[in-house]
Amino acid sequence: MAANVLSFDVGDYVVYPKHGVGRVIELQNEEIAGMQLELYVLRFEKERMTLRVPTNKAEGVGMRKLSSDKTLKEAMETLKAKPKVKRSMWSRRAQEYEAKINSGDLVSIAEVTRDLFRADDQPEQSYSERQIFEAASSRLARELAAMEETDEPTALAKILEILNIAAPQYYDVKED
Repeated sequence: MAANVLSFDVGDYVVYPKHGVGRVIELQNEEIAGMQLELYVLRFEKERMTLRVPTNKAEGVGMRKLSSDKTLKEAMETLKAKPKVKRSMWSRRAQEYEAKINSGDLVSIAEVTRDLFRADDQPEQSYSERQIFEAASSRLARELAAMEETDEPTALAKILEILNIAAPQYYDVKED
């Protein structure tokens, strides 16, 4: 089992499913409840949050290194694909979208971003749709930014550019 333990170094970017991209800022040894634990100390700048994760639990909670180039390419291609329009109740769809975002899987996050994207000439979204879209696109942008060594606004602009180019071919433009 010890051979399966993920290994991260101080300074590494990592993805924690419920919080997105963070950085390992320290490895700590602490005694908690009489047990000696080695902890990764993660810093999530956007949320201004620090999280301590036992090194032996990192894999179990879904913590991972940044996605591979292949996965990033797949996520970017997902943005260009036809959005999946679901007709189920919004509360059920919202739960599915939140689960995909919190899975930490880059392609699933790209699916949510694509499915909830609305171009300027499309009908407006509800407040909750917009909130989920922003959470997904921000999570995607943060991982893209870390991988391409750029900032989040630049990465988000790239994502929105892809969506704005791809989206018009998938919806009807009504002409008078």
